[in-house]
Amino acid sequence: MNRAVFLDRDGVINAMVYHTEFGLVDSPANPDEFTLMPHVAEALQAFRQMGFVIALISNQPGIAKGKFSPQLLDAITDKMVAGLAEGGAYLDAIYYCKHHPEGTVMEYRQVCDCRKPKPGMLLKAARDLDIDLSLSYFIGDGITDVQAGQAAGTKTILIYPSSKCYLCTELNNRNVHPDFIVTNLLGAVAIIQEEESLRKVEDK
Repeated sequence: MNRAVFLDRDGVINAMVYHTEFGLVDSPANPDEFTLMPHVAEALQAFRQMGFVIALISNQPGIAKGKFSPQLLDAITDKMVAGLAEGGAYLDAIYYCKHHPEGTVMEYRQVCDCRKPKPGMLLKAARDLDIDLSLSYFIGDGITDVQAGQAAGTKTILIYPSSKCYLCTELNNRNVHPDFIVTNLLGAVAIIQEEESLRKVEDK
């Protein structure tokens, strides 16, 4: 079976965007707003060199909320794939949840099994790509990423760029504890490289 690194998208692969029309920081709503974070392609190359398959796992409730269309999401995905390719990197699979229980687009207004913190997308990826979840990692920047990874049985790495962990209080309140906390994706690479070194020593 394969081992995988699962990645959230917004805040991990690409930068978040301030939307003046909604008055909040959110996912990019069109390709012009999509910008890859620094060193993402480098990190993906490192994961692949360690023998991991790489899958994107992302909630995109903007579809259900009518903030952007499935066609725009496809265009954003195309830009992401092209940007990664320029850096010599690629994803083995991409999974989006387009649902939200309070969505305004009825087709996507539903309670589903794929929306994080539920593990549905990770479980589907495990079936599709023959992944051993117990030997895999989920890397994200939010509490629901940690919850989804834990529910699926992966190790979890939380990306939290600030030196002051304002999110830590909420993590404690929800009794959610990631295995590791790092400041960026390269920090996650370093953690997994160290874990791999320890595993090889234990296997001897």
